[in-house]
Amino acid sequence: MKKVKSMFPDAKIPYGTWGSSYFPAWQTSPLAEVNIAQFAGESMARIMSIRKTPITHIDYLVIGSTVPWHYKFWNATVVANCMGKRVAGYQMEQACATGLQAIILAAAQVQSGASETVGVLTFDRTSDSPVGVFPERRAYRRTEVISDIWDNFGFDPSTGTAMLASAGNVARKYKIEKKEVDELTAYRYEQYFTARDSGFVKRIAVPLEILNMQGKSMGIIEDDIGVKKISLDTLCAMRELDSCVTSGTQTHAADGMATLLVTSTNKAKELSKKANIDIQFIAKAEVRVGASLMPEAPAIAVQKLLKQTGLNMQDIRVVKNHNPFAINDVVFSKVLNYNWKKMNNTGSPLVWGHPQGPTLTRVTIEALEEAVDLGGGYVLIFGCAAGDVGIASIFKVS
Repeated sequence: MKKVKSMFPDAKIPYGTWGSSYFPAWQTSPLAEVNIAQFAGESMARIMSIRKTPITHIDYLVIGSTVPWHYKFWNATVVANCMGKRVAGYQMEQACATGLQAIILAAAQVQSGASETVGVLTFDRTSDSPVGVFPERRAYRRTEVISDIWDNFGFDPSTGTAMLASAGNVARKYKIEKKEVDELTAYRYEQYFTARDSGFVKRIAVPLEILNMQGKSMGIIEDDIGVKKISLDTLCAMRELDSCVTSGTQTHAADGMATLLVTSTNKAKELSKKANIDIQFIAKAEVRVGASLMPEAPAIAVQKLLKQTGLNMQDIRVVKNHNPFAINDVVFSKVLNYNWKKMNNTGSPLVWGHPQGPTLTRVTIEALEEAVDLGGGYVLIFGCAAGDVGIASIFKVS
């Protein structure tokens, strides 16, 4: 294995100090009825309890979400109260890059010496997203109304087009054929259900009970509700919404949370479920590509990342990404000359859903767990974000 210097040599992720909720599709579960921040804080405490990791170790909190939630003004402090630990912290957001960016920011906090154990907690609820009314003196109505999820997905203020249009643009730019996109999507579903049937998903996602205001149970979230097997024939028969994009070859809105810890080297040895496993932060890269070409951005970010580390795709043991469109993976395969069947071995957001904030956090947890199963190696995580942004990061498991 090639040796590459770590960008945060004093920051580590203790093995096993992580977990996520399942990601039920929007409006399909009791998660649609709760304050997602409160649920996330309480669920983090529950997950850490199951992992036998006392939250008393946490001395700082980085939270990430993209959809406004009630009392968001109070930021990480109210979430920490729900977790049961009175610590300082802050909220960050970067559209669908939030889940990975929060992990990187936590590592920077540890590397600086400001904290020893940082809790990363990302979450979002797309169900019943807020509708806001904004003063706008340039509009004849003097106000503008925005439905946070659907209006933002449907309109990029920089280009005037929807996110879906960016996938169509990229499909045409790279001369992608619908047949390959459908075949890739069918394969991604096979990967997810194989991982689920093997018990792998249960190692990551934790069943969590939802309580109402009176403390009565509204149900237990114990599955990625809304995910159903889909055949290649069914995908092939679907109508194109744009070039190579159908309702089956894009992800779906969902609700959920995901959490992990980032600590100092010494603390990682203390908290890790397997002290012999070392998880390092190697490098990170971000790019912004041309207007309305979002699915292309992750591949370009990975190119930049490999160049700055001196690594190549043959050096990478686990490849996993945030793929809201199946086209993302086809483009990555073309740009990096990489077989798309070798990536996303345990499932991906294309199949299990897209709550935005926690999506790349769950991707990262699954990828690290897979790397441990394989005996270690370099782990490549990447994804796209609104505004034609690509983010990529490499971790090392040894």
